[in-house]
Amino acid sequence: MNIREALLAEHSKDHTMKIVEYIGRDAAKFEQVMKFFLGPTYRLSQRAAWVVNYCAEHEPQLVRPYFTSLVVHLERDDVHDAVRRNVARMLQFIEVPKRLRGRTFDACYKLVDEPHQPVAVRAFAMTVAAQIAKDAPELRQELRLIAQKHAPHTTIAFRKRAEMLFERG
Repeated sequence: MNIREALLAEHSKDHTMKIVEYIGRDAAKFEQVMKFFLGPTYRLSQRAAWVVNYCAEHEPQLVRPYFTSLVVHLERDDVHDAVRRNVARMLQFIEVPKRLRGRTFDACYKLVDEPHQPVAVRAFAMTVAAQIAKDAPELRQELRLIAQKHAPHTTIAFRKRAEMLFERG
C-alpha cells in the first residue's frame, strides 16, 4: 500500500482503519504516516492525524521516537488546529516521558489558557496537563485556577471536562 495515496484516496473511518491495520506494529510504516502528519501539507496532515491516533491507541510504543516532535507541534502557533488537537488527543492515552513532562505541561497549560483555541484542543490539553500534574498539587491547583477562570466564557464540554478532572482531587 502506498500510504500517501491511501491517505488521499478517501476520508472515512473504515478506510482509516484499513490503513491502521496495514501499519500494524511496523515502525517504518508508522514513520511514513508520521511524516505526513507532522508535514506542511494540510490535507495529508489532517488525514494522517486520524491514522496516527488509532495507531497510537493500539501500539503506543510506535509514538516514543516522536515525542519531542509532538511537543514542538503543541508549542508552535503556526500549525493547523487539527494537528494540535490530534497531538493533544493522542497524548491523553500515552505516558509522557519524564524528560518532556515539564515542557509538555507548559505547552498544554498555555493552550488551556488561550481563549481563541478551539475547545477540543483546550479540553485535550487540560487532560494531558492534569495527568502530568497528578503528583504535583501546586501544578494541579494552577491548572484548576486557569480552568475556573475560563469556565464562564467557554462551552459546557470544557466545563464538564474540568469538573471531571478536578473533582477527583
